[in-house]
Amino acid sequence: MIIDPSGEGIRATKVSLVALGITAALQAVIVVATGSVALLSDTLHNLTDALTAVPLWMAFALGRRLPTKRFTHGFHRAEDLAGIIIVLAIAASAGAVGWESMKRLTDPQPLRFVPWVIGAGLIGAAGNEWVARYRIRAGKRIGSEALVADGYHARSDAYTSLAVVAAGVGALVGWDWVDPVAGLVVAVMILVILRRTAGKMFGRLLDAVDPELVDQAIRVTSGIEGVREVTNMRLRFSGHRLLATVSVGVDPEASVMTGHDVGERVAHELAHQLPFALDAVVHVDPAGLEGCHDLTDHHLARMEGRDPADHA
Repeated sequence: MIIDPSGEGIRATKVSLVALGITAALQAVIVVATGSVALLSDTLHNLTDALTAVPLWMAFALGRRLPTKRFTHGFHRAEDLAGIIIVLAIAASAGAVGWESMKRLTDPQPLRFVPWVIGAGLIGAAGNEWVARYRIRAGKRIGSEALVADGYHARSDAYTSLAVVAAGVGALVGWDWVDPVAGLVVAVMILVILRRTAGKMFGRLLDAVDPELVDQAIRVTSGIEGVREVTNMRLRFSGHRLLATVSVGVDPEASVMTGHDVGERVAHELAHQLPFALDAVVHVDPAGLEGCHDLTDHHLARMEGRDPADHA
């Protein structure tokens, strides 16, 4: 488990912001001199990608604030909101590339200083791919789907940079049409990335988790001394923080203190064995006894759309 996941997330956003800011600034100078639409798209994407680090940085910082009476679960969901902003930025990138490419396809313009264009494209591809891998690794390590999404945003810009290289090579052999066509190909590739990233982010908003993570949590809980059965295991993310609601069955004759100790061991082991920052709430049931929840089950049945009479 990462000791300070929010700190690692902030560090990742700072590093990527600086790296992509420098890349965009260098490419902007070359855009003015060369007039390449592919390079212009690449520069805009790098700038946009760098700026998406700002709301994510703010979200990580906000997540460190303590809960309040109004926000009793804290502010970790701000990170997921930043992830939606990143998804929208990826969609905007695809739209901008497609629009500029279509305009240049109907009005082709020759490239100038082609070797500089190719060099800028290679630099942009290398820089974006480095940032993408850095963000994705950090995001997966701390459980931040928003940071992973931002990594794939950088990867989409790496593809755009490769399209710049293709445009430059095409210009060398007199094929000016390669520039806008490469831009259209990149727009399609960004849409593919968008589909994957949006699916992950919206899944996170709907509290989706990897089933293998649930299986792991059940195995860890089942192996703890004093736990006779695991009757409920619910996991969801709030930002990069994993929240667990667990029900375990213990010896019906156990004392309150013994049941409490079992619950504490469950929470402790889950925090150590699962690879994310975790907050667990453990409910202790008397194992093997029927009707332990009859008093409240009819409320749950109504919320779930079941007939309460089925559990009377």
